[in-house]
Amino acid sequence: MNFEAIIGLEIHVQMRTKSKMFSSAPVTHGENPNTCVNPLDIALPGSMPEVNKQAVINAIRICHALNMSIDDELWFDRKNYFYSDLPKGYQITQYFRPIGRDGWLDVNGKHINIERLHIEEDTAKQLHNGNQTLIDYNRAGIPLLEIVTKPEISSGEEAMRFVEKIRSIANFLDISDGKMEEGSLRVDVNVSIRPFGSKKLGPKMEIKNLNTLMNIKQAIDYEINRQVSTILSGERIHQETRRFDELEKKTAMMRMKTESIDYKYFVEPNIIPIKLSKEFINEAISSSPELAETKEKRYLSLGLNEKELQIILSDKNLCDYFDEMINLGTNPKLAINWINVDAQAVLNKERISIKEFEISPQNLAKLILLVEQGRISNKQAKDIFDKMLDDNADPETIISKMGTSLINDEEALLLIINQVLLENPQLIVDYRNGKDKAVGFIVGKVMTITKGQANPALTNTLVVKRLKGE
Repeated sequence: MNFEAIIGLEIHVQMRTKSKMFSSAPVTHGENPNTCVNPLDIALPGSMPEVNKQAVINAIRICHALNMSIDDELWFDRKNYFYSDLPKGYQITQYFRPIGRDGWLDVNGKHINIERLHIEEDTAKQLHNGNQTLIDYNRAGIPLLEIVTKPEISSGEEAMRFVEKIRSIANFLDISDGKMEEGSLRVDVNVSIRPFGSKKLGPKMEIKNLNTLMNIKQAIDYEINRQVSTILSGERIHQETRRFDELEKKTAMMRMKTESIDYKYFVEPNIIPIKLSKEFINEAISSSPELAETKEKRYLSLGLNEKELQIILSDKNLCDYFDEMINLGTNPKLAINWINVDAQAVLNKERISIKEFEISPQNLAKLILLVEQGRISNKQAKDIFDKMLDDNADPETIISKMGTSLINDEEALLLIINQVLLENPQLIVDYRNGKDKAVGFIVGKVMTITKGQANPALTNTLVVKRLKGE
């Protein structure tokens, strides 16, 4: 018997706003526990929620990127349940009227429909220590977007690529850094199987809190195989909530799901419905940063090749660095070469991002311009680049200190060329007999004599003219 997998995703995107969803407490990462909270975050009596405007703008932008219908009224609801990471005893979310509905995303040529996108607040973070559980409320109230697909995904690979694309969209729209290992993007997966041709879904297994792309693929692939083996062995599948064991590379049961939880949703009484004008929605969309797909088209028009695109589009911050250089008038091919080769070597060695890179895009652009103007050679530029890594100094300043500049004086260069030819008269005969290697030999000699400061392009031109007797 052949089976097909039916997979749905619930993707939680933690927004990178300055403050929390309903409070003025700052959104940070890595701060000391319970230092970024205010009365609302810990549910002190009398504290009242206020809606974060930027979070709403972010939701509109990602709804548009996912081809969704956008609700022009903002409603919030209470999801009631008791758990230690939920200080209020309820979560403010959107249940009855999500801000986005009926979207879609193409992944590897397949059209995958998205049921809804809603805004909500994150819970606190629990830290388990033996038989104790500590709670950090810094995360409580951070704005979240939850994206729920329709059960139309067929494999672990497809699910991984879908999440990868969502992460790219959120990242390039400046909504989230998408760092799954830090909890900025978390995924719950629903997996069931059925015989090919059947319309009836099998029992649904929910796999909670998958935190890497590879874990998503491996968890789904394992769960599909587990369910198929269970059925073929004559056993019955029970609906469960499961987790993924990264060491064992398999899912394990957390608890049985005998019945659905009644969260007793009702409209949040402390936030009145907010009318979103057409102007507000259109402004949020029109002011959106470029998505990776838009950048790709623009970069192709600048002459970048597929390999160069693959590297730079993997990181929005690299794109921002490159764009800043292009806006300064830098040759795109030279800019991408310096970023992808020289800068990337430093980033990999020091294990830092381009945002931490010592050389600003403005100074790297100046360095490239000096080479284009013939004031320094490529070799000199590499030496100056290394000096710039120390303190991001202006390349002009380094040139002044090093006394580094190209010799562009034709008379001075011709004197050196003539001296080389006097010492090697056979080179003139060789050149006139068709041995072009003589040119390279002479240019090399001149570069050695001038300690690399002769303008190589000008030197080459002068050598050819001299050999031709011009």
